[in-house]
Amino acid sequence: MTYDVLIALATFALVTSATPGPNNLMLMASGANFGFRRTIPHMLGIGIGFTLMVAVVGLGLAGMFDAWPALHTVLKGASVLYLLWLALKIANASAPAGAGVSAGGRPFTFLEAAGFQWVNPKAWAMALTAVTVYAPGREVWAVLLVAVIFGAINLPSVSTWTIAGQAIRRWLTNPGRLRVFNLTMALLLVLSLVPMLV
Repeated sequence: MTYDVLIALATFALVTSATPGPNNLMLMASGANFGFRRTIPHMLGIGIGFTLMVAVVGLGLAGMFDAWPALHTVLKGASVLYLLWLALKIANASAPAGAGVSAGGRPFTFLEAAGFQWVNPKAWAMALTAVTVYAPGREVWAVLLVAVIFGAINLPSVSTWTIAGQAIRRWLTNPGRLRVFNLTMALLLVLSLVPMLV
């Protein structure tokens, strides 16, 4: 892989990791509702889970989609149902209680966040595009390089969304404002499905 291709890959990883999508919207909501520290397992689950996903997709799973295109439809259906359920959970999240502890919920665990990558339509689009464009021959070294570059860029990128959520946490101590924020985050999560469905 040439230097120019590495720069292009890093830019692709940065843009796709930092732009709005289900992971980032959920991290912003988690930062606002639970704070940065309690959201760390969620962030790590995304960073490590997505890195693993890129490797697994590149080392063989992409071939299954080539062989059985109907798997795309099954994945879309499962993704839509799960994201709608998550939007409902975000919309009904409780106000933060003292010391940064939410009264009626909890942030994603590491394993939940890592597992979520497998039903996240943006994660699938990113992984399949990255492997197709930057490791077209699907050589092991190229796939692993793509995964490592995504891993190195993804975690700092998604962390900024948690920081943004935590930054507005004090403003959200008003139950009415928190309700509007959570409803807005839920609506944006649902709207993030539009590109996948169109």
